[in-house]
Amino acid sequence: MNLTDEDIDRIIEMAWEDRTPFEAIEIQFGYTEAMVIQLMRSSLKRSSFNLWRKRVNSGVSQKHQHKRNQDIQRFKCKLQNQISNNKISKR
Repeated sequence: MNLTDEDIDRIIEMAWEDRTPFEAIEIQFGYTEAMVIQLMRSSLKRSSFNLWRKRVNSGVSQKHQHKRNQDIQRFKCKLQNQISNNKISKR
């Protein structure tokens, strides 16, 4: 896939967010969980990547849709405005 630097930055940002599941990244960018992991591994320092993986695999992160509370049906915080063209709209 041909992604711009802005797209890559946004994927990394979304990957770091605890409440953004991998499914949201796949819907917006077509990147599967394995592809996100590969991108994070190649883009981050080793220690940062290890911290990220540890957090994703801990109970704190809700990166996997099946681990989330079933009542949560959104990908984003309800305070966040609509995302259009992968840019967060400001109030």
